Amino acid sequence: MSTSTDPPSSYRAIENLIATYAELVDDGDFAGVGILLADATFTGGAGSVSGRDAIETMLRDSLIVYDDGTPRTKHVTTNVAIDVDEEAGTAVSRSYFTALQALPDLPLQPIVSGRYQDRFERRDGQWRFVERRVRTDLVGDVSRHLRHSADGASYRSGR
Repeated sequence: MSTSTDPPSSYRAIENLIATYAELVDDGDFAGVGILLADATFTGGAGSVSGRDAIETMLRDSLIVYDDGTPRTKHVTTNVAIDVDEEAGTAVSRSYFTALQALPDLPLQPIVSGRYQDRFERRDGQWRFVERRVRTDLVGDVSRHLRHSADGASYRSGR
């Protein structure tokens, strides 16, 4: 019988948090991202924000949302490596991300790629994000993704 503190369960729970982030962003559920990262600091090229409301506001202010309520993106997260310290109830992970976008007048294409560095803590038996650092490596056409930076400057600076 497996419990929530068994290493395989911890790894799976952390993988699920990482996947949930991508799904919520792609669904345009920025309030959901705020809840997911409520105990976390989010750091990117535009700086750092902490807590539910600040993270939700940052996403709403930064990303273009279309008539279907989404940014018309798919975030693909790969190369996920997770290190768990069960005794301390902490974990770190690193992964790659690639965001794809398609619109009626924009063919499906990768628009940005980079790395996530995450920290997690187990609180009351549940794993939670405590930090997400985003470092962008490659930037394509983000003019239909970002509100304030049609040239992708905030991504190029590490967002």
